[in-house]
Parts: sequence; structure tokens; C-alpha cells
Amino acid sequence: MEIGKTNKLTVARNSDFGFYLIDDDKNEVLLPNSYVSEDLKIADDIEVFIYKDSENRIIATNLKPFIQLGEFAVLQAKDVNEYGAFMDWGLAKDLFVPFGEQTKKMEAGNWYLIYLLLDEETNRLIGSNKVKKFLHFDEIDVKQNDQVDLLLFDRTELGINAIVNNKYKGLIFNSDIHKNIQAGDKMSGFIKQVREDGKIDLSLEPIGYKNSIDINSEIIISALKNNNGLLELTDKSSPENIKYILGLSKKAFKKALGNLYKNKIVELHKNEIKLIK
Repeated sequence: MEIGKTNKLTVARNSDFGFYLIDDDKNEVLLPNSYVSEDLKIADDIEVFIYKDSENRIIATNLKPFIQLGEFAVLQAKDVNEYGAFMDWGLAKDLFVPFGEQTKKMEAGNWYLIYLLLDEETNRLIGSNKVKKFLHFDEIDVKQNDQVDLLLFDRTELGINAIVNNKYKGLIFNSDIHKNIQAGDKMSGFIKQVREDGKIDLSLEPIGYKNSIDINSEIIISALKNNNGLLELTDKSSPENIKYILGLSKKAFKKALGNLYKNKIVELHKNEIKLIK
């Protein structure tokens, strides 16, 4: 049974306080009555998250936290006192982030990138905002064009930072952002470049002309279908209008539009594009 993770356990017995669950090694944990569904019965298998309550007892819940052991998440600070900050992570008991695990003093109401770890001294789950020590900058096992999982967490003058595959740090440059995204968003992305220093440049679209054309063409076709086959856009439209309507850069739009016209999928008119039915 792993603290800080979702475990698949078996209902072993009930009590006045709830149901006791066991793992394959017969270790027991209580699922309190407040988390017991009406149809739960002895011998059922159930997925639960394991953590410690305010009295340091190992306990189970069927609630799904926003973060699990060894993962990153963008969480909101609910309260700050003389001991540290307390984050909302989707459970009744807030996640504690000691001052020693903060890059700067946190403020209630603000959002922060947090890594969940098990404190060796107390054997309790805590959060850390000192995320750099949990990231990998060498032996990077992703390469250009790989599709990856992204967690966006911080805007800068250059673009927006992201956690890549829960292991690495990457950056999506402003020039590659053509849709509304913000810190906390989770999405797929693509490796644009892995630098010698371990930093990773990212793209929200596949790298290369053919892949980009295919996806951007689909975006235009979908928008046409949702607008009765017409769009008031042309290759003369402003970059701002194209981005607002399609979420594409003007360069990507013109390439995809040319592909659609060449394949006789659309007609080009003075003030609009028309889908050929």
C-alpha cells in the first residue's frame, strides 16, 4: 500500500467508523463512513487514495486529489501561517508546504507549481515549490518531434514554461502560442528542440511542414463546417483576426489554406473562404 498514490484495495470488513480495506499483503486501512457508497460491500475491489489525516493516521478516501506522489500540479494556497502554507489539493485536509520548501513566502489566494513528496522525517506528504531539484536536466529521453504531456505553470517575457512528462522543464515561446492557454492547463505538445544544457523548446503543434499542414487544415475545415461552410477570412486578413477566429498564426493559416485550395477542398473569394461540398 503506497501513501500518496491511488491504490486498488479490497474491502475486508466493516466497523462503526467505516470499512477496512486490505492490500495483497493484508495491510489494513480505514475508509471512513463519509466516503462509503451505499452499494459498497465485503470483497469488493475499490480504488482509493492513501494519505495521513490530521492525527497522523493512514486513511483512505475515494476523493481524487489534484496531485499524487512524485507529480507536479499548479495549486492554490488557501492559508499561510507561522509554519508554512496550506494548499487546496482536492482533499479535506489541506496540503502543507513548509517555509523550507518555498522559493519565496507564499500568499493566500495565489497559485503555485507544487511537487508532492513524502517527508523522510515525519513520513507525511508535503508539497514543495522548490521544483528545480525534482527536475531532470541530463539523460533526457525525449527527442525532436516526440509528442509529450505538458503542464503549463509560469508565464515569462519569452513565453510560458511547462513541465514535460512530469520530469523536465520546457518553454513554449510566444511566437509558437496561437491559442489561449494559461498556467495550470494540461495538454499534449511536441518537442521542438533539446538544448545542450537540458532545456527544451516546445511546440503545441507537430514539427514539420506536412504534420503542421494536416492539423491546421483540419482546424480550418472544422471552423467552416461549424459556420455553414463560410469563413470571412482570406490570405489578406490580419494576423489578429486569424488568431481570434482559428487560433492559428497567419503563416500557418496561409500554408494550410494553400493546401486546401490545391486539393480543391475550399474556394477562395474576395472576402471569404467557402467549403466545397
